[in-house]
Amino acid sequence: MDMSNIVDTEKLECTVNQLGTIINQAWTKNAKKLKISKHSKQWWMEKYSHSLNNYRASRSLENWKKFKKVVKNVKRSFFDDKIQEVVNKSRSPWELMNWIRR
Repeated sequence: MDMSNIVDTEKLECTVNQLGTIINQAWTKNAKKLKISKHSKQWWMEKYSHSLNNYRASRSLENWKKFKKVVKNVKRSFFDDKIQEVVNKSRSPWELMNWIRR
């Protein structure tokens, strides 16, 4: 992009539009398409459904606490593993931030 000829607002607007086009092309080329559904939780496994079904059947506070404890432990383990995987692979904080945004 040639930015040496920006002398008025029209040229500035044209340059900004060019930059927007370049960014849009880069995004379109590199963006990952995700299929989002109610089951898109990477950390969830079918075996955790048992704890959820126990709560749904009984509606007891005790089963709710058990379910929440299972979810908390599973999420913590899953995300700790993913963080370590990114850190050990690239040693770049930006890679970690890109993974978290997914």
